[in-house]
Amino acid sequence: MTDRQLLKRITCDHPVMVGKPVIKGTRLTVEYILNLLAHGSTVQEILDEYEGLQAEDIQACLLFASLSLSSTAFMPLVAESA
Repeated sequence: MTDRQLLKRITCDHPVMVGKPVIKGTRLTVEYILNLLAHGSTVQEILDEYEGLQAEDIQACLLFASLSLSSTAFMPLVAESA
């Protein structure tokens, strides 16, 4: 699947989740899916939990996040301690 095809799975619409990027046809935000993955959920666990979700939807979330960060300067969220 091409990047373009994957990104078509992500949409932003102000009436849906206040315009946050979501998986098309759902109210699942990209942020929520990434948070699940960051906290140890597997792709299969997420797919099992949300009927109708496909692995490509999760892949699209990862691609969206990657492209969103590609032109952003990195700013540490937490100051490093000495």
